[in-house]
Amino acid sequence: MKTILDYIFLEPYPLDWLVQDILAALLSVLVLVFIIRREKHPVSTVLEMVAFVFLYASIYENAACVMGLYSYGRSLVMIGSVPASVPLIEACVLLTGLWFLEKTSVPKWAWAPIVGLFGMLQDFSLDPLAIRQVHTIGEVTSGRWNWLINPVTDVNILGVPVFNFPGWMLIMLYSTTCLLLGRWWYEKSGFHPVAGYLYPFIAMFIALSLMVSPLSRFLLWLGPIFQRGQPIEWVMLALHLLIPAALLIFLWRGKMRARFTRDDLPIFVVPIILHLSDITFTTTGGFTGILWIVLLASFIHTALLVFAWLNNRRQVLAYG
Repeated sequence: MKTILDYIFLEPYPLDWLVQDILAALLSVLVLVFIIRREKHPVSTVLEMVAFVFLYASIYENAACVMGLYSYGRSLVMIGSVPASVPLIEACVLLTGLWFLEKTSVPKWAWAPIVGLFGMLQDFSLDPLAIRQVHTIGEVTSGRWNWLINPVTDVNILGVPVFNFPGWMLIMLYSTTCLLLGRWWYEKSGFHPVAGYLYPFIAMFIALSLMVSPLSRFLLWLGPIFQRGQPIEWVMLALHLLIPAALLIFLWRGKMRARFTRDDLPIFVVPIILHLSDITFTTTGGFTGILWIVLLASFIHTALLVFAWLNNRRQVLAYG
């Protein structure tokens, strides 16, 4: 029996892939709308998102495909070999993470690793699912994402290489650091329009340069001392989790600079909906072996957001 997808697409399109692509697009539109609503200089922030997607994340993801680290299945919109939903999700995590920290007492020097922690929590529920969403399209069988590793020899978490999760840390770490420096320059210029147009692209070019530099290999598996796939990746994963978690706990302690408003809605909507999507497709797909990690990452991330909201409300009641 034919479905509506058979009349829209020349070849059958996996429904789960389609729904997740549309969801990423809708969340990105939501973030763009709220950029215009909440930002004093929305043009520069929109350009941050554009530069992140097209100059940073997409180029790096395509380069990783060329290097043979991984490959992707089809998407409604592809940027080279990469589904547009991948850099869009990363951009949404980046911007909502920055918005979250703007409201807290955490000093800016600690923002980058904490945004990286948010990215890792998002990916712990995303990647184990994506590699199991396997479909045959035409004559090609592929997961939504495919890690091209040997699970017998390379350390991995449920089929995903361990270094992938600190990889999300580095994507967020570099981009956050460079964007904060760019925003500082923009502010020092008196918010000159030229500086506002230029800094997002300069920042993302520098971030991309860092991402492909030897520094990344050192931070992922202590290269060149060790090689990719070795147990040292477990040590680096622990460090990438514990350091930003400690910074968040000891530097924040629930103290807020300002209250959350309706203009901060994406801070809560984006990560929670992404996690709910992962939980839904994990359970409906019968992937019970990964349910524990999907639920654990989703619970920790959501609990953090709920705590922030409730603590924010208490502070408003106490001081408002």
